[in-house]
Amino acid sequence: MQTQDTFYQVMRRHGVTRRSFLKFCSLTATSLGLSSSMIPQIAYALENKPRTPVIWLHGLECTCCTESFIRSAHPLAKDAILSLISLDYDDTIMAAAGQQAEQALADVMREYKGNYIVAVEGNAPLNEDGMFCILAGEPFLEKLKRVSADAKAIIAWGACASWGCVQAARPNPTKATPVHKLITDKPVIKVPGCPPIPEVMSAVITYMLAFDRIPPLDRLGRPKMFYGQRIHDKCYRRAHFDAGQFVEAWDDEGAKKGYCLYKMGCKGPTTYNACSTVRWNDGVSFPIQSGHGCLGCSEDGFWDYGSFYSRATGIPQTGIEATADKIGLGVAGVAGAAAIAHATVSAIKHARNKNSTSSENAPEEKK
Repeated sequence: MQTQDTFYQVMRRHGVTRRSFLKFCSLTATSLGLSSSMIPQIAYALENKPRTPVIWLHGLECTCCTESFIRSAHPLAKDAILSLISLDYDDTIMAAAGQQAEQALADVMREYKGNYIVAVEGNAPLNEDGMFCILAGEPFLEKLKRVSADAKAIIAWGACASWGCVQAARPNPTKATPVHKLITDKPVIKVPGCPPIPEVMSAVITYMLAFDRIPPLDRLGRPKMFYGQRIHDKCYRRAHFDAGQFVEAWDDEGAKKGYCLYKMGCKGPTTYNACSTVRWNDGVSFPIQSGHGCLGCSEDGFWDYGSFYSRATGIPQTGIEATADKIGLGVAGVAGAAAIAHATVSAIKHARNKNSTSSENAPEEKK
């Protein structure tokens, strides 16, 4: 096996100072939600551990995960690709093509057997022997299994690899199947979203390099540090939800005042992601802040659960479509039921308080 440069060695070769390196470690700890006491451990790991070989595969997908990743600000994608990891194969952004690309893949699999990470963007179709997605004359399903056989971990980027996404929408003619249902003998870290937040993608890789283990996962296989809370929990419009102040139409007064978008179809109360805390475009904003409700794109099945602008989303039941109002709040789910009930009660309280204030301020009737 050839000797790999460490992250720190590569950064120094690019002219990065020791001070800048420690600042990078500090930003990394912050993005991972770690205390300052962990900064020395991160610095030690990046100084002494070799860069992690990564093989990035593409199946049925739109490449939005790659588009997101290359826009990461903490760390910058160029730092992640050129320094943090050794991205030895990615048929979307690599310079090599054809036989050269396939040879690069074979070389890294041989030289780093058991020590490389496979990052998967997209999913594999099972119908027609996987012939709906072919790479270099090989069905993607076969390539995924072959490359994953000697990997130490699998990262499922985005909703496509994590859940299936629109390729798996009913009736799913290609039988598009998420990664965890195909690779069952390796740890699979799901990083859902359409696409995932770029800083989340970078942070997951950084954690695995710094601590030489996969990050703590929830029961669905998602990193707890980024998928442990609902968007609703940290949403800056949450106060309006609690007060029963909702946007009723896109051009009403509530929309101008920044009221809660729940009645306009926002899925924030049932969606687990870091959009409301990490945000997008280097922390500038996220969909709800921009005036549009959350689509729930990091949740399993969001593409089949009715209109993005309907408050009571469709619930799939034995081949028929129904709404939460028709089949009961219990079937709709505790989270959805609680959100609906809370919104209704809050709206009633708000209306009562408004009427009470109006009555108190009204002129006394003459007798």
